[in-house]
Amino acid sequence: MSKKDIFQKILKKPASVSVEEVAWVLEDDSLNEPLFEIADEVRNLYLGKDVYLRGIIEFSNYCRNDCLYCGIRSSNSKVSRYRMSVDEILNTAKFIAENGCGTVVLQSGEDPFYNDEMIAEIVHRIKKLDVAVTLSIGERSFKEYKTWREAGADRYLMRHETADEELYKQVHPADDFNIRKRHLEMLKQLDYEVGTGCIVGLPHQDDLSLAKDILFTYEFDSDMVGIGPFIPHPDTPLGKEKPGSLMKTLKVIALTRLFLPDSNIPATTALGTIDPRGRQLALNCGANVIMPNFTPVFYRPRFTIYPNKVCIFESDAQCRDSIKDLIETAGYKAVESQGFRRRVHENSSRRI
Repeated sequence: MSKKDIFQKILKKPASVSVEEVAWVLEDDSLNEPLFEIADEVRNLYLGKDVYLRGIIEFSNYCRNDCLYCGIRSSNSKVSRYRMSVDEILNTAKFIAENGCGTVVLQSGEDPFYNDEMIAEIVHRIKKLDVAVTLSIGERSFKEYKTWREAGADRYLMRHETADEELYKQVHPADDFNIRKRHLEMLKQLDYEVGTGCIVGLPHQDDLSLAKDILFTYEFDSDMVGIGPFIPHPDTPLGKEKPGSLMKTLKVIALTRLFLPDSNIPATTALGTIDPRGRQLALNCGANVIMPNFTPVFYRPRFTIYPNKVCIFESDAQCRDSIKDLIETAGYKAVESQGFRRRVHENSSRRI
């Protein structure tokens, strides 16, 4: 089989594709152009030219975890910590709803200060704005997930970071990949739209590791897949490591689009941070979502998972307008839809 034939195999018989075959494509840059072209074709066939806007509120940078790559890790004493009040969160969500975003994304570190009742109240009140609500607040209990789903939460984003179990242990010393998988399954059981995703370019990661990530998202039948490059933060144990590459990240996005033609794939902020055209290029390689940051400017620079994030000092209106310009320049259309996954086919066998 030629490497170009692998693209058709992925599209027609994805369950038969091996991890070695995916790694084979990732390592060969001579296939980049045809890979990106077919990923864009698949995206346009299944999802058209629409790009969904999802407004993020980073409402707390407290975190009980100590992941080696993350700037807001619990042991980083240089972080200026903050928590937004319920009223601040709701006022920001109202602005998002009034400014062309069909989804409000509530993101934080793993901060138990916001208990199940607080999050449920916030979700319930935001749903009155006629938007979808995505939670991205880490591993919590099944009871909490259930409470928030009943309050109206539509989606839960919990990136798996890496499906390579040994690599997962290295960057999450106190965690276990199998525990992360169980949490993702809990969310599926509660009928959330569930987002996974990986970091591209972690130290000691290779193409086989990344191939495992792509197949994991396929086997889990992820509704959303967030894929971004590793950006070292100077105040972490990995601060002097080499960053992930733009091209490799785009290849992972494109291959993920072939495996999951109807899933939602963001052009991540991290891509725009490592390259001014990163998000436009991601749209051309199969991505169909962009998440403008509406965190109040007073707090925004303090949510430093990685340094030098784009849109840190822009006003909300400037951030919104620059995102829309970016989408139109890439040849796509920003839409106000809530952007639920448009399933073209069901495959109940796609489970871990």
